[in-house]
Amino acid sequence: MADIETCFNNLCIAKRSTHTTEDLTYLLDIDCLKVPTGQSSQLVAVSCSNHCVRVYNKQTLTLVQQFQGHTAPISGIRFAQTSEQLLFSASCDGTVKCWDVRSPCTDAAQTYKGYPNNVFISFDISCNDLIICAGTEKVKEDTFMVFWDARSGTNAISPGGREPLGVYSETHNDDITQVRFHPSNPNKVASGSTDGLVNIFDISQEVEDDALLATCNSDSSVSFVGWSGRELEQIFCMTHDEGFYLWDLAHLHNDEPITLVKIHDARESLKLASGNLDYLIGGFYHENAEKLLVLGGTQSGKLHILNCDAGSLAHLCTLRDRHSAVVRAFHWDSEDHSLLTCGEDAQLILWKPDATELTAEKKTLMKLPSDVHRKMRVHHKNAYKNK
Repeated sequence: MADIETCFNNLCIAKRSTHTTEDLTYLLDIDCLKVPTGQSSQLVAVSCSNHCVRVYNKQTLTLVQQFQGHTAPISGIRFAQTSEQLLFSASCDGTVKCWDVRSPCTDAAQTYKGYPNNVFISFDISCNDLIICAGTEKVKEDTFMVFWDARSGTNAISPGGREPLGVYSETHNDDITQVRFHPSNPNKVASGSTDGLVNIFDISQEVEDDALLATCNSDSSVSFVGWSGRELEQIFCMTHDEGFYLWDLAHLHNDEPITLVKIHDARESLKLASGNLDYLIGGFYHENAEKLLVLGGTQSGKLHILNCDAGSLAHLCTLRDRHSAVVRAFHWDSEDHSLLTCGEDAQLILWKPDATELTAEKKTLMKLPSDVHRKMRVHHKNAYKNK
């Protein structure tokens, strides 16, 4: 534990992305190009509140490409797992688009369309890049997990894009805010919803009833879902009112309790030596340390690293530098021990151990948050919180 604490304690800002005032926009989601073990990713993508997707060089944070094709907010971005050129984005406009990051053309390479009135607010792609799944907002009494075959030359093609393979429609009764495929099993996918449920499916089964493996109840609107544990048999979720839950799916087959951690409000339960916790951002399983780590933040942009252990969340460390507004997303690179974060201050930040940031660059970019907040409507993190 001392090694991992030292690792995060030493993280400092190495680089920030730069933009003109006209380019200011909230940065809402982030993903890095997948590369073979032993290599560090060189491309990072972020989704923006102006409905565009930006691709940066990871080391310099210079803009490489920008894609504009969605007509409504983007709900998620994912690089392909097995290709070095494909990037996917899902949107509330009812489409999932595939972009070729190596092509000079900025038009979508492929569009996957949903059914009429579909509004996609979550999505993911399987680890073998074969299946795309997107979750919808509830319209009237309907909420869906929509599936497509991602491969070229498959699915029916219409003028509006590729048609879905089908849907799951019986296991959630409210907005599906999270879809997360298993990191190594392409047939296993988890979903989270404002109905409080986290469902786990085996999509190799022919019908939805048979596909449903487990249902876990958080009793609150789900904001984040992820996989954890040595065998990645654990599932965790966060809620829009800052709850945290961890379940062990291996215990479905024995008499041990499936619920390992149950925290209704991390803001109240967490003990910090100084400062406060305003919200949870997300989490990831640190394979080398065999620990589930969680990132949380403050309204002023400070970042806390939390450790999930002994049935609770504990404060591991607080990063010395910070954003200047709410942090919306992050990506941890286990190869070079670097951290990427982005948020409502319009900044994409690269953190590295013992890095040094140029003072002039820092002073200039720290002035941007007031400009971006004046320019944009505030996107509240609790947009899907139960009324």
